[in-house]
Amino acid sequence: MMELLASIHCYFWSPSRTICLWMSLVLLLQYSKTVVSKSDYLIGLGSYDITGPAADVNMMGYANAEQIASGIHLRLRARSFIVAEPQGKRVVFVNLDACMASQLVTIKVIERLKARYGELYTEQNVAISGIHTHAGPGGYLQYVVYLVTSLGFVRQSFDVLVDGIEKSIIQAHENLRPGSIFVNKGELLDASVNRSPSAYLNNPASERRKHKYDVDKEMTLLKFVDDQWGPVGSFNWFATHGTSMSRTNSLISGDNKGAAARFMEDWFEKNGIKSSDTNESGSDGLPRRVSNIIPNIHDDNNKLLELATSFRSSPGSPATQTMSVARRVRGALKQAEKPGFVSAFCQTNCGDVSPNVLGAFCTDTDLPCDFNHSTCGGKNELCYGRGPGYPDEFESTRIIGERQFRKAVDLFEKASEQLKGEVDYRHTYIDFSQLEVTLTKVGGGSEVVKTCPAAMGFAFAAGTTDGPGAFDFQQGDDQGNPFWRLVRDVLKTPDKKQVDCQHPKPILLDTGEMKQPYDWAPSVLPIQILRIGQFVILSVPGEFTTMSGRRLRNAVKTVLTRSGNGEFGSNTHVVIAGLTNTYSQYVATLEEYQVQRYEGASTLYGPHTLSAYIQEFQKLATALIKGQPVEAGMPPPDLLQKQISLLTPVIMDSTPAGKNFGDVSSDVPANSTFKRGSTVTVVFWSSCPRNDLLTEGTFALVEMLQGKDTWTPMYDDDDFCLRFKWSRPSKLSPQSKATIEWIIPSSSSPGVYRIRHFGASKGLMGSIRHFTGSSSAFVVA
Repeated sequence: MMELLASIHCYFWSPSRTICLWMSLVLLLQYSKTVVSKSDYLIGLGSYDITGPAADVNMMGYANAEQIASGIHLRLRARSFIVAEPQGKRVVFVNLDACMASQLVTIKVIERLKARYGELYTEQNVAISGIHTHAGPGGYLQYVVYLVTSLGFVRQSFDVLVDGIEKSIIQAHENLRPGSIFVNKGELLDASVNRSPSAYLNNPASERRKHKYDVDKEMTLLKFVDDQWGPVGSFNWFATHGTSMSRTNSLISGDNKGAAARFMEDWFEKNGIKSSDTNESGSDGLPRRVSNIIPNIHDDNNKLLELATSFRSSPGSPATQTMSVARRVRGALKQAEKPGFVSAFCQTNCGDVSPNVLGAFCTDTDLPCDFNHSTCGGKNELCYGRGPGYPDEFESTRIIGERQFRKAVDLFEKASEQLKGEVDYRHTYIDFSQLEVTLTKVGGGSEVVKTCPAAMGFAFAAGTTDGPGAFDFQQGDDQGNPFWRLVRDVLKTPDKKQVDCQHPKPILLDTGEMKQPYDWAPSVLPIQILRIGQFVILSVPGEFTTMSGRRLRNAVKTVLTRSGNGEFGSNTHVVIAGLTNTYSQYVATLEEYQVQRYEGASTLYGPHTLSAYIQEFQKLATALIKGQPVEAGMPPPDLLQKQISLLTPVIMDSTPAGKNFGDVSSDVPANSTFKRGSTVTVVFWSSCPRNDLLTEGTFALVEMLQGKDTWTPMYDDDDFCLRFKWSRPSKLSPQSKATIEWIIPSSSSPGVYRIRHFGASKGLMGSIRHFTGSSSAFVVA
């Protein structure tokens, strides 16, 4: 700019005006190239905490009534991107660290967005997708069958999701700036296996021969690059279940995909800083933490121990009661004006895909489970899939998360194909309980079939190798048994029309026709296509199996590429975003449905469910290509006012006589020194985490001493190495404890550390008081 001003000055004050004029024109041209964006889009990304209640609430996914949240392994987040044409349409995609999207959550988020932005963001162009972690609080869906184990609706679970999604979209909206998007894809071979191979083998051999694997091994990644700041985020889609954490885990966690997102965001924040330490990884294979950025001022263990002893805490001392709001670790390295890096690991057609890659084995014999039924001696309860860290589920979560993270980094760094073209979308509501579907016959001609009201088969209750069910149910059961039919009939006896429609599924729960006290299952579902240039997202409200997803993608891609208008070619990318906008369980192929494994038994709308999806998505794709509108369809019901909750509220918290909230119950040993890889455990007198979710805060914190009296936050409850565990001595006791475990990473710097706990107690009259506590100082050698 200064050179440009100098040339203008030259023109007016120099005798060689011709030379100055040419110099000015050249500089003007160069300057215009620097200030006019070459980008086709405006891009914005956002992220917000949606962790939810870490106590008393049943977890969503395994339908295990005994799996009740009691602490945090990893915090949950909503991560969003917005892509807009500068003067045109825009789309929003939200990835949730939650089991699935909820119709009711989607309805309320859209209501808030319309109140704030008018018709800028609606159900038409906003997609909200879940990663399918089975370690998040439940109670936020609106249909009865998904609320049974959570004792009904949990308002706290619901509210934190709606608030967090809205805030993440607001962030993305406020971050909208000129930028570019690049796409890349590649194979990840060691993070997924098919958990229902006998059903997959029932698909036509000619179709199976087209594919190298019985699950989709391809990861597809979008890289977002701000014109000014450079890379600001990435979203990728890869199929593997969020079941590295088992059905007995009680700590809130984003499972393998939540871990991968945390690893990648930390990796980028470190690599984004020009420091000799930031471009390395620790010997444990994970990104280096904040501790590597802070100079190590201590190198003598004896001096460290002497310094730590001077910080020995006494119970109830003012030093443990001072700060009521936790200082978070992340953000310490963030540039004030630059948007934080957002990385999301999204779910796709994961229906029959497991992260337990070692296979399924019987816990009593250590032999492989029965191939066709996943049973051990005829029983399903003993058949479990094993992750790569077996028997440590946390290690399995880390390994599968790290494998996805490393693949995403590779794709991110090599992404070079830029998205070009229009931003567009199509959305409609379809009643899947009575949809006519036109099928093409093998020998020519066509026939019309219909979908059915929702129903779940006997094999649904058998569960999967990721989380077996109970009693005497089996996968592959296409008959049912008399006892459970009697139990079923107490709730609802399906009529002959429904039985014939769902055949060969034997109906265990006729959920689509059960309406008391309100709907047990959805009938009306949203389907949606989002387009960003040559990249297309298919928003589906369920879990498609591997082959179902392949058929849907191929059908839509065929419509797009054969349109003849030249907008889509061989470089068209089509991904499925599973568990999006609402939830309706599984979608198996017609052939897989005949086998009635878990996925087939959980395909709600009968054997032609997949064909119905393909037919309706082809219509959306055709309308997209032709620039035509589609009918909105009849929206699903808003059942918020009908919700019932049986979860008891927190009455009050208390501590033993002479103890305060935040006091240490079990401290680190005096004069203690720990090595990397060892575990530091501290127990505090605490209160119920439901009193305050500490959204965007933390219940646990590891601090490192810098200098003589400055404590710097190093790890919080959003770190893989730190676990916050909460417990009561008995179910109705007002007393509780918080156990904080820090597994010292191999990349941690030697020094003096302490562990802190934050919480909020509830008095008998309902008042909420925040507190904090601190362990004694200790040395990491």
